[in-house]
Amino acid sequence: MKFKTIEWKGDRVKILDQRGLPQEVHYIECRDAFSVARAIRNMTIRGGPAIGVAAAMGIALAARKIRSNRSDVFRKNIEDVCHLMRNTRPTAVNLFWAVDRMRRILDQPHYNNDVKKMRSGLEKEAIRIFEEDLEVNRKIGESGKAIIQDRGGVLTHCNAGSLATAGYGTALGVIRAAWAQGKRFRVYVDETRPLLQGARLTTWELVQEKIPVIVITDSMAGALMKKGEIDLVLVGADRIARNGDTANKIGTYTLAVLANWHHIPFYVAAPTSTFDPNLTSGENIPIEERAPVEVTHLGRRQITPKGVKAFNPAFDVTPHFLIQGIITEKGILRKPFEKSLIRMRKDEESHHHPAH
Repeated sequence: MKFKTIEWKGDRVKILDQRGLPQEVHYIECRDAFSVARAIRNMTIRGGPAIGVAAAMGIALAARKIRSNRSDVFRKNIEDVCHLMRNTRPTAVNLFWAVDRMRRILDQPHYNNDVKKMRSGLEKEAIRIFEEDLEVNRKIGESGKAIIQDRGGVLTHCNAGSLATAGYGTALGVIRAAWAQGKRFRVYVDETRPLLQGARLTTWELVQEKIPVIVITDSMAGALMKKGEIDLVLVGADRIARNGDTANKIGTYTLAVLANWHHIPFYVAAPTSTFDPNLTSGENIPIEERAPVEVTHLGRRQITPKGVKAFNPAFDVTPHFLIQGIITEKGILRKPFEKSLIRMRKDEESHHHPAH
């Protein structure tokens, strides 16, 4: 990987500005939590795992800036920053998961309300969240590479690569791992309107990796499937309910229906932190609605008549019965997903607490 999506620099967080890609590769430096929150909100950085890492680093940055050594003042400030981060974007659960992990550092009894220790603990936890994400993505790649056929065609939507994570990627991590294994296949990328994360970001990543890629408009997928060009649809996720219902970039549901109709396997790749244990189904996943201007304009140029209204949900929910499998760092979960999830958690617990 020849670029870094996000880096901790001690007194600042360095973020690759994804809004300018692929034309310009430009980094911004955030020196406080507010500028990190702004970068998440305005899509300078995007993708569930990546915004979780950014939020954690933003909180660690805030901890460094707090001058008071009174633990009550320090706690209150950190609580406020956690609240700020939680309110940046509503759909991706990795964001809330990362903020909660940071928040829990304040409750560690061994810090004994020592501000210096809490500050250092928050910084260590942010770096740990970043490093774990990299490791998890590589494991997702290893878990999933077997599902990609040699000489087949893979279709992906939006961007679930290094840019959406700490590095390496989820759905693109699977593609990378299969390519590194020596398999050769065609990768089709939906352009992903309205912000074109497929056309701008996924293609850019694959070009860096020298993996051949063909971009298509969002409405071409069905025709390609009918022609037999696509053997697998592989996407990322922003939040997954206990039953396997999955929120991902708008247009994912359409692909799942089309794949199902054409008997093409449809897989989701995501870390286990993307599961929301509080949700029994996808019906309660909050769907972010973004500004109509993203649809009515291409860059600064208006493409619709003035005054035309636009509807712009950023995500849709794919029901679990359309999903063949969910590729995680712990292996591939199969239907019924709720049972697979319980089994995975039990295995994890027995792994952590071996019988005496």
